[in-house]
Amino acid sequence: MQCTLCAGDAHPFAQVDGRDYFRCPCCQLTFEHPDRLPGPDEEKGQYDLHDNRPDDPGYRRFLAQLADPLCEQLSPGAQGLDFGCGPGPALAAMMTERGYPCGTWDPIYAKDETRLAPQYDFVTCTEVIEHLHQPAREWAWFADHVRPGGWLGLMTRWLTDDHAFARWHYRRDPTHVCFWQPATFAWLADTQGWELHLTGNPVVLMRRRP
Repeated sequence: MQCTLCAGDAHPFAQVDGRDYFRCPCCQLTFEHPDRLPGPDEEKGQYDLHDNRPDDPGYRRFLAQLADPLCEQLSPGAQGLDFGCGPGPALAAMMTERGYPCGTWDPIYAKDETRLAPQYDFVTCTEVIEHLHQPAREWAWFADHVRPGGWLGLMTRWLTDDHAFARWHYRRDPTHVCFWQPATFAWLADTQGWELHLTGNPVVLMRRRP
């Protein structure tokens, strides 16, 4: 099986609830069999179940786990994009309110392809990368569209316990198809020109090397 991130040779990792998972020994990504991935209608049906309202204080506290450390790194007026903003783009609003204008893009809810053309001082990507069917494609985009010296802010629950994988709540979401761990982000930093800052599960900050 070819790894969907680094194209290396991945090995069988687990079979749970009729789903086959593989682990790449090179980049340490764990991912579901590409032939078993959910279709667009199933994905949207699952996403529509989320109640992520921009004015929800609890949701804002959740997103502040990323927004707070990211804002500490940004220069005044830095401009960004919330990649995969979903139906309730709260993080973009929070960043804009703090003085960092932030646009939105989402393949389902905000598909404005003109937003994918510029380079940005920062890109946020919260609860998105676990859904990626072709993560190599998105990481190539991040590398091209985060300016040198700019920041990529990620939120995804790290896979830290292989023994608990089968019963892990994060795995049970049918649209979660790839799972990341610190070693995966370290591989990306080493091979694609990022500085890695692990602020704590589930937040990762990565700075594009100048």
